[in-house]
Amino acid sequence: MSADLWCVVGLGNPGPQYAGNRHNLGQMVLDELARRTGATFSTHRTRNVVGEARLGVLPGGAPGPRVVLAKPTSYMNTSGGPVSALASYFGVPPERVVVVHDELDIPFGDVRLKIGGGEGGHNGLRDITKALGTKDYVRVRAGVGRPPGRMDTADFVLKDFSSTERKELPFLLDLAADAVEAVVTEGLVAAQNRIHARP
Repeated sequence: MSADLWCVVGLGNPGPQYAGNRHNLGQMVLDELARRTGATFSTHRTRNVVGEARLGVLPGGAPGPRVVLAKPTSYMNTSGGPVSALASYFGVPPERVVVVHDELDIPFGDVRLKIGGGEGGHNGLRDITKALGTKDYVRVRAGVGRPPGRMDTADFVLKDFSSTERKELPFLLDLAADAVEAVVTEGLVAAQNRIHARP
C-alpha cells in the first residue's frame, strides 16, 4: 500500500453497444485520463480493466500521485464488487477512491464534486456504497441533464448523446478529467473551489 495511491473508477456498461451511451460517461472520462497519462488498460483479477499512472503535477512541480485507473467489467448496477475488490487489492481506503459517473441532476456540461451523501437513484453508486460499507468515497459527477418530456430516465441514460451534445462532449470529458486531477493533486476542497467556481 502506498500512502499516495488513489483508485479512480469510471462507471459504465461493458460492450460496444453501450460505449457511446450517456451512462458510459464515467468510462469515457477514464479513457481521457489514460490518454493524458499514457496508461494502457489490461484485464485484472478484480473484474476491472486497469491502468497505472501518475496523474497531474503537484505544487512545486513534482509528478502527481500514483493512480490506478479502472473500468469495471461488470454491468453498471453491479459495480460494487469490482470497486470493493480493487480498493482491497491495492490497499486504498474509501476516501481515496474516486468514482466518475453520469449525473441526471446536473445540467449537461457541468461537473460537481463531493464526498459521501446520497446516491440520487444511481444504482451503480448504491451498489458501490453497499460493497464498500460506506458512502465516504469521492464522486466526480458529470452532468447529463434530465430526459426531455416524459422519456423514462433508464431509456435516456442508455441512449447515445445527441448530435448537439456530441459537439460539446470533448469539453465535458476534459473538465471531468481536470476535476479528477485536481482532487488527487490539490485535495477535494481546493478542487471543489476551482471546478465549481467556473462561469
